Amino acid sequence: MTSFAARAGSAVKAFAEASSDLLIQPTLRLGVTGLARSGKTVFTTALIHHLVEAHDLPAFAPSHEGRLRRARLVPQPDDDIPRFPFEDHFGALTEARLWPRSTDRISQFRLAIEYERKGGWRSGPGTLMLDVVDYPGEWLLDLALIEQTYTGWSRATIAGTRRSGRAAIAAPWLEALKGLDPEAPLDEVVAEGASTAFKTYLAALRAGPEAVATTPPGRFLMPGDLAGSPALTFAPLDRLGEGLRPDSLAGLMERRFEAYKAKVVEPFFRNHFQRVDRQIVLVDVLAAVDAGPAAVAELEEALDSVLLSFRIGRNTILSRLFAPRADRILFAATKADHLHQTSHDRLDALLRLLVARAMRRTEAAGARVGTAALASVRATRETTIHDGDEILRAVSGTPEAGERVGDEVFDGLSEAAIFPGELPAHPDAVLEGAVAPGSLRFPRFRPPPVRPDALGRPGHLPQIRLDRAMQFLIGDKLA
Repeated sequence: MTSFAARAGSAVKAFAEASSDLLIQPTLRLGVTGLARSGKTVFTTALIHHLVEAHDLPAFAPSHEGRLRRARLVPQPDDDIPRFPFEDHFGALTEARLWPRSTDRISQFRLAIEYERKGGWRSGPGTLMLDVVDYPGEWLLDLALIEQTYTGWSRATIAGTRRSGRAAIAAPWLEALKGLDPEAPLDEVVAEGASTAFKTYLAALRAGPEAVATTPPGRFLMPGDLAGSPALTFAPLDRLGEGLRPDSLAGLMERRFEAYKAKVVEPFFRNHFQRVDRQIVLVDVLAAVDAGPAAVAELEEALDSVLLSFRIGRNTILSRLFAPRADRILFAATKADHLHQTSHDRLDALLRLLVARAMRRTEAAGARVGTAALASVRATRETTIHDGDEILRAVSGTPEAGERVGDEVFDGLSEAAIFPGELPAHPDAVLEGAVAPGSLRFPRFRPPPVRPDALGRPGHLPQIRLDRAMQFLIGDKLA
């Protein structure tokens, strides 16, 4: 009954929102999602910046055709969601030349975009309300828990410790796990100790190759106001039988696992994820490539798991009213500015390989799917390096203080030209080990300097294919 009531409430909310969109004010809800450290905050900040400042974006038709009149931030529709702190993030990028802090909670903003329609019977001025919801990447993989049982999740998580590169990281947790008897009487102190040991394991994964694709539950490392609550005090157990007694340690863990799904994961999915019209999924492909074939394979699995949770398909009037779907999804490989432009097509091809399964399912459901290799804020410029008779295609920028390439440690002030390496011409070769772990050079560059122009107008953040992403996601709504 609780599930039915929740679904009914969600349907009523969707009906009310869609009715308003169709009859009163056109609105598009865009979800910005991605795994940890994929650049969601930078993408969202750059999107607002270019729309509000009305910069010329060649691949964004409303801008290039001169039909974009103005865009302005207006009060957001959901008063219970924190506002996206655009001003703070933009100041960090342009004044301090620091990357904004990572997303640690859900946030939202609304832009009123005024434009001229292209012509036809609907010619003339129009306004689109663009609602953008920015999600913490750590919460994404939690969506896969919705369909899992506690026993199945425990077995899968323990089995995951046998993956390449995890044995040493998992050893302390697995040792603690041996001393836990699932059939023992429930004990709060024992449960808390087991949960702490598991969270330590997750934190160690985050610091290692697993940073590419985190293991759920996501709120364990980003608890917010749930810190210390019973819903976040559970852990996998080994040697589980088919039936778990409610008064046992395993029964306690199962109950809290289900509470986590019911109180944390499902409301997030119901109230935010399934309400979006368009999705962009940002992916740090380069970090996975540099970590090795095992990390790339894990990234593919994580992306596939995430996309299974989306409600995807072509929208009709009825579906817009009662069960809205995301009808366009863009997969974007970020940090393309770390590579010379001659490797951008290879980066895009590798991304398409990683999301091939998800793309087939998405297109079969009637949604449009796109891929792009982009840099929301371009931190480098292209150059060449002469190495004897060989000319290497390189990138030049200001590496952050403490970044290292070989024996050189950067001070955060000096520019450097760096040859990052090249991606294989055939993306399958990455999965076959063509790129040795750690062989690529991807130091973290500082954001570029942004200076006012001769008239004192604020400068703009350089980008790579952000305009193409904007065209795919919202261009048709401004036609």
